[in-house]
Amino acid sequence: MAQSLYRKWRPRTWDEIVGQDPIVRTLQQAVRTERVSHAYLFAGPRGTGKTTTARLLAKALNCLHPDPAQRPCTQCAVCRDVEEGRFLDLIEIDAASHTGVDDVRALRDTVHLAPAQGRYKVYIIDEVHMLSTAAFNALLKTLEEPPSHVVFVLATTEWHKVPATVRSRCQVYPFRRIPLKDIVASLQRIVEAEGIQAEPEALRAIARQATGSLRDAISLLDQLASLGEKVTVEQVHALLGTAPDEAVYTMVEALHQGRSQEAMQAVMNAVERGTDPRVLARQVVDYLRQVMLVQMGVEEVIETSDVWKQRFREHAQALSMTILLRWIRLFQKAASNMGATWYPTLPLELAVVEALYGVSGEREGPRETRVVLPKAPATESAAPAVSPAKKAGEEAERAASAETRSLSYDEALRAWPQVKAWLARHAEARDAPEIPGLLEQGYIQLVDARGDTVWMAVHTEASKRRYEREPYRSLWREAWSQVLGRPVRVAWQVGEARAVVIEEDLPQLVRTALQLGGRLQQVLPASSGEADGTESAPGR
Repeated sequence: MAQSLYRKWRPRTWDEIVGQDPIVRTLQQAVRTERVSHAYLFAGPRGTGKTTTARLLAKALNCLHPDPAQRPCTQCAVCRDVEEGRFLDLIEIDAASHTGVDDVRALRDTVHLAPAQGRYKVYIIDEVHMLSTAAFNALLKTLEEPPSHVVFVLATTEWHKVPATVRSRCQVYPFRRIPLKDIVASLQRIVEAEGIQAEPEALRAIARQATGSLRDAISLLDQLASLGEKVTVEQVHALLGTAPDEAVYTMVEALHQGRSQEAMQAVMNAVERGTDPRVLARQVVDYLRQVMLVQMGVEEVIETSDVWKQRFREHAQALSMTILLRWIRLFQKAASNMGATWYPTLPLELAVVEALYGVSGEREGPRETRVVLPKAPATESAAPAVSPAKKAGEEAERAASAETRSLSYDEALRAWPQVKAWLARHAEARDAPEIPGLLEQGYIQLVDARGDTVWMAVHTEASKRRYEREPYRSLWREAWSQVLGRPVRVAWQVGEARAVVIEEDLPQLVRTALQLGGRLQQVLPASSGEADGTESAPGR
């Protein structure tokens, strides 16, 4: 019987483990310096290498190579026995089928026996979160003080279900989902070595479907390769019940343009080709998520071709955040409600109709368009035409008001809670629904106020650029102007903001100094900031 690809291509050395470099380096160093812990907890999604890494650790700990830096060598008798499943001192336990306290007591009775072949007995307990409470309690003492020749490796996909008392006795290693590019590269190596003909886009589609699990990706490739034909994108979609990317794009574009017949036809065509309606709804959610990420200024996390990145940018410019969020919720709900009706496609069709017509059933017309233009020299927002004399008088009045009522940091700090409250009320209607949440989590902070300008701080350059553009630029300026009762400009900088000091938290001596007219001052690092042509925020 032929061996499956994922077993045939299971990593045999540290260098072959994909996407878990920090964990690999740490474990290699532990083996090299012989500073091995008595218990490890490997936690992460399925197919990311937890059990494979545990076996490699067991192989390295017992490898016979004289140089610890070369372990596992894959050549000695121990390495060969581990790879062939004949090594007596590697004990693998499936906690899903051995959940009881009696199973753990049996394990505890054998722990003290000396190794039969190697230096260490390694116990790998897979899906350890499935153990019962009594079983965990029985394991605790042995896990805390095992014999010197025993190493425990616990693996789980749900580490939060592992009791804190167990986690505290282990070195915890979080395994992450494997990046798309790494999965594609691994699949490419396999097809070249196995002589499998496959389209590059087919491998990319397989990798996307695997959602970070290399094992799932290799299994899908194995299934497609068993047909004995060239692996194509069409075969991938037929096997997985997914729609081609072009079909998803056509559907979203039809929604954007308000073309109801074309949007509904896209659904029907995809289903007729064998696409699972639930999968199609998830694909639409995934596409809209990419658009949202581009609009939020984090395009660098998207792993796709330049052609598709450009399409995401176009929709990010054309769709408001309000519409994006509503559509994502609609199609996410549709994906969750499949199977709750006699008509499998009905939840998806209802999502399309509601995206076009809204909850009320009234046609909403063409989608709202929000074009992000290159930054232009700062000007005041458009206003009705006025005579030159009246305009000059208003400008002189504003200048005089600003000169006599120069802002101070203390005044801005007192107004800051009211500004946040104003934004909480108006942000969603102004296509910026994410701002209240960012404020609550402290990602946007008040830095300084001087003259007619308030300085704000954000954590990334991308966020700074976003808030210097519309509609954010006008929203922030209006928030401060409304609360303070006079025109205010807003400047942005990247970096840590000043800490907001609550007077009640200060020592009595400092409070007394403040009451006598003293001021708290903090020196800020030099940074760049700009708002409507203002200078950078001065240090305080």
